[in-house]
Formats: sequence, structure tokens, C-alpha cells
Amino acid sequence: MTFVGIDIGAERHVVAVVDESGAILHRPVSFGEEAAGYRRLRELLGNPADYLAAMEATGHYWRNLFAWLTAEGFSIALINPLRTRRFAEEELERTKTDKVDAVGIARFAAQKHPMPTELPQPAIDELRQLVRLRETTVQHLGDRVRNLHQAIDLTFPEFTRHVRGLDSELATSILSRYPTAEKLREVSIRRLAGLCCDGRRRVGSTLAHHLIEAAKISVGSHDSEAYELQVRYACKDIIGLRARERELKVEIERRLSVHEVGKLLTTIEGVGTLTAACIIAETGDPARFRSAAALASYVGVVPRLHQSGKRKHSGKAAVPLGNARLRRALWMPVLVAVRLNPWLRAYYRRLRAAGKRPKVRDDRRHA
Repeated sequence: MTFVGIDIGAERHVVAVVDESGAILHRPVSFGEEAAGYRRLRELLGNPADYLAAMEATGHYWRNLFAWLTAEGFSIALINPLRTRRFAEEELERTKTDKVDAVGIARFAAQKHPMPTELPQPAIDELRQLVRLRETTVQHLGDRVRNLHQAIDLTFPEFTRHVRGLDSELATSILSRYPTAEKLREVSIRRLAGLCCDGRRRVGSTLAHHLIEAAKISVGSHDSEAYELQVRYACKDIIGLRARERELKVEIERRLSVHEVGKLLTTIEGVGTLTAACIIAETGDPARFRSAAALASYVGVVPRLHQSGKRKHSGKAAVPLGNARLRRALWMPVLVAVRLNPWLRAYYRRLRAAGKRPKVRDDRRHA
């Protein structure tokens, strides 16, 4: 068998071909991320049945090439860049260029014979994109809420004593119209009380009275037009991001409702719709893993045991490998499940009685 190594780049890739012994058959050449470049690659390679191609999962740049090679009939192994980097260190490789990396990836494939990677099902791929888009939206929403907090601390710091959540519809409705203490001092209680927040609820006379009285004695000293714009724009962004997050949540729930494994996951205590969607999006079908230990390794919740002579393990709980999105998604469901699931609660208490610290992963590899 012949082995192909492809070093992935943003606009250009580099390909090298070696035999089973690692000897170079085709010296590294570059080709573009374009139709002409793909044709050049196809002309270089022969019968797809004779090749195993390997490439690193570098950002999103590998996806088009992976799909095209798969359609052409090639077997492709998607490699974790950490493995190829460790392989290069093992070979004492000191030079790092795109061409050297392509040869290293090809030789890695020749020695390790990695299993070919399958393209995810279109439904799962779309669910993954929606889950990650919602995650990004939530992050942006949090950033804009923090920006709004900073502006309100300077323009009307007393506001949050009466309206707690600046990401709420109540807060953004008021601040969109009256972004500073000075603006609130100019409005009547009746007008502010009648302001509609979400199409149904109004501010009300009690809250309106408290806000206006607080505005009259506010220590906020920044009320220029620049600060007004900062508050108004932050509110506008928060309203838009909040609506987008709701739309994405509805769409994710709709797609998960027709996924059998996804629906099954939601029957587990502590696992909600969004958590189940994240599990399916990041793993595909959890049953594809050969064991529970393999799935735990993919998530990154296996322990690190460091012992050498008199030196004991470090006790560090964090494992920097694995799928960080899954770890974040599973953190709270596990805490909930410890309270609600009798078996898991008993298991947790047994570990605590044995001296295990709270919120630390089990040292054993089996489930």
C-alpha cells in the first residue's frame, strides 16, 4: 500500500507520498484550495484503492478536501495534530516546514496504519453546525452583556440595584430608550411605567418611581453622547443575539426530536435537550466507540497518573486532551445526576468515602 500525507493550509496544501518503509515515492508538492489544485492532486495520485491518505484536523481547512477525496474513492485518516507532532519528536525531526510536515504525516500513516475516518451523516453535521453556532451566539451575548455592565457602571451604577439582569428584556427595553441617569431624570413616572418590555408586561409605577428617584441622585458622571451610543448599541446587540439564540434553540430541538439516539439521551436524568444535542453533534453515535473507556478518552475525562520513584501523582484534575465542548456540556448534568440518579449518587458517595475529593474524575478506566 502507498501512503499519502497532506499538510493542510488555508489557501495551499502540500502532499507527499511514501511507501510502506517510509521511502519517498513523490517528493512534496503544493496545490491550491481550488478546482485546478484538486485536479493536480488527482493527476499525481493513481488508483484510490492503492492509497491511504492522512491529514491533520487543522481548523476547518481540511473539510472541502476531505469531502472531495472521499467522493473520489480514497480512504482518508483524519489525524489529531498532537499525534503527528509527537511522532516528529520521536523521529528527532528539528526542521518544520510544510513539505517536511507532509512527509512526516505520510510516514506516520505508514507506521501507524490509522483507521480511515468516515464522513459524518449530513443530519449530524448540520446539527453540529447549529450547536456550535448557538454556542458562539451565547458567548457573544455574554460579551455584550459585560460591555453593557461596564457602560452602566459609569452612566448609572444604581440601575442594577433595581433591575438585576442586564440581559433581561426589562433592562434592555428601559436602557434602549433611557441609556443614562440624565435621560431617566427627564422622563415622567407615568411614561416610564407604561413602557412595554416584551409585548405584554410593563415597567410599572413602583419600579419607575424607584429608578427615577435613583437617577436624580446618581453618582454616574458619564452622560455624553458617546456613552449613550455605547449603551444603546449594546442593548440592540443583546436583543438581537437573544432572539437568535432562541431561534437556534428551537431549531436544534426540532432536529433532535427526529433523532432516535438523541431522544433516548434526554431520558437520562440531568441530560436536557441541548446537552443531548451537543453529545450527538460531537460524537455522532456514542455507540460507535468500542468501549465506555474509549468514549471517556475522547471526551477527555480519563485521569492522569504520574508516579516515578518517590514522586506521586500530581493531583491535577484537568486533562488538556479530548473534546472541551463535551466536557463543558456535561459538567452541570453530571452534578444534577449525582443528586437525582440513585446509582450514580451511591457511586459518588462510595468514592468520597474512599477518600476521593469532590468534583474530581475517577481514577479507574472502566465505566
